[in-house]
Amino acid sequence: MTPSLTLFSGLMAAAFCLVHLFVGRLRFLDRDPRSRWLSFSGGVAVAYVFLHMLPELGAHAGTFRRATGLGEVMAESAVYGVAMLGLAIFYGTERALKRSRDERDDGCAGKRPESSVFWLHIVASSLLIFVIGYLLNHREDASLLGLALYFFAMMLHFITADFGTRGDHPELYDSQGRWALCAATLGGWALGTQVSVPQIAIGGLFAFVAGAIVLVVLKEELPEERKSYFLPFAGGTLVYSALVLGEQALKA
Repeated sequence: MTPSLTLFSGLMAAAFCLVHLFVGRLRFLDRDPRSRWLSFSGGVAVAYVFLHMLPELGAHAGTFRRATGLGEVMAESAVYGVAMLGLAIFYGTERALKRSRDERDDGCAGKRPESSVFWLHIVASSLLIFVIGYLLNHREDASLLGLALYFFAMMLHFITADFGTRGDHPELYDSQGRWALCAATLGGWALGTQVSVPQIAIGGLFAFVAGAIVLVVLKEELPEERKSYFLPFAGGTLVYSALVLGEQALKA
């Protein structure tokens, strides 16, 4: 990447950190029923997965094929298998959280997971965020407009994901968890500016992130107790889809 794009990606990482650190102050999100802004953010994340991530996974399948000598079908299966692994890992952490909540009742504080289970979730989230930070400097579309669209989608995704994580254990998140997520973001970005890995590894990391984001979005939007809103969700998908199609039209 050019120095200007590296600087821009650094500003993006800093903005992601602001979300981790201050999502608890976004009081307008803390509503029952669920804030429409969170449903809108979920729609944007879904559109990003289908219009950006899945097509890029197809491109990375070509990298897998050239690097490993696999056939076209096997290479695509390998890439999507890594995405499935990302989804499965985060599904496992979410199930652990739910099981721990169901087994506890802290009275006025409501049902919260064991602190050890919450930290397992923070570690898994930090791993995902570290990879996202690293990929800021290793994207297929390294144009300024492409990075801006990526930034828009990831900012809204982090707001949704961090809001949900903080809701599990506000005290632990505010005292330590948010700092761990911030450190993971900056650490991943810093490593990305200094270390380059083979393209096949980039493809694997990208696929892992894609699967994890799909799970996080579905987890936040689908459960009945979330009381999500369809129209804001659909609006988010339409707005982001229009931006992506506009970008592609400019490239054509």
